[in-house]
Amino acid sequence: MGEGIELHIKGIRVDWDKIEEDSYLRDIDTIAGIEQLEFHKPITFFVGENGSGKSTLLEAIAIAYGFNPEGGTRNYSFSTYDSHSELCNAMTLIKGYNKAGWGYFLRAESFYNVATADDAYGHEWKGVSHGYHEKSHGESFLAIAQDQFKPNGVYLLDEPEAALSPQRQLTLLLDIASCAKEDSQFIIVTHSPILLGIPDAEILSFDSGEIHPIEYEDTDSYKITEMFINSRAQILKRLLR
Repeated sequence: MGEGIELHIKGIRVDWDKIEEDSYLRDIDTIAGIEQLEFHKPITFFVGENGSGKSTLLEAIAIAYGFNPEGGTRNYSFSTYDSHSELCNAMTLIKGYNKAGWGYFLRAESFYNVATADDAYGHEWKGVSHGYHEKSHGESFLAIAQDQFKPNGVYLLDEPEAALSPQRQLTLLLDIASCAKEDSQFIIVTHSPILLGIPDAEILSFDSGEIHPIEYEDTDSYKITEMFINSRAQILKRLLR
């Protein structure tokens, strides 16, 4: 996967002169170290501990690309809470020659607001919505993939596994891998050892103070899950003692 494909977003540049000297962004080591970052595969994962800057960077990429900060397609324009950082204003996207025909920004934390907006937009534009509120939380997350993933698109997903069972995560894995083979690009923040297992994806770790490539078996998501499954009794005995 990825051979000979012209990526929609080839990378990013950050002009730190456009960011305030007292900005909290300068205190996030992985973010503060970015001047240029390149992507090499149709599927890129951001991994790392909570607070390491993964979602902050993904959100800035999404806004710089033209998505609504809370999520949805590029046609969505609404705001229930203005929480995004100034990073997007200092960011330049390095785009490929192939212009995407579709795209979607999925944020687990604001999905309810997007589902509400989809109801309004759907009735306004088409007389019908996707009815995400009528489905369970997990079903509505998976329905996004079935409704929104299309060939030649850009998809930015922030913890899409949040509402999904392991079986549904496997279904999402298949949807992502299949769509990526049709000239689509994915940048995904995740802690899921299942999604991270997509073959030939690029995994970028935000741990250790700088963004760096990492192998699947070296991610904490994989190592901790493997350790727990193989040594559950001993680990729980030690933790609960």
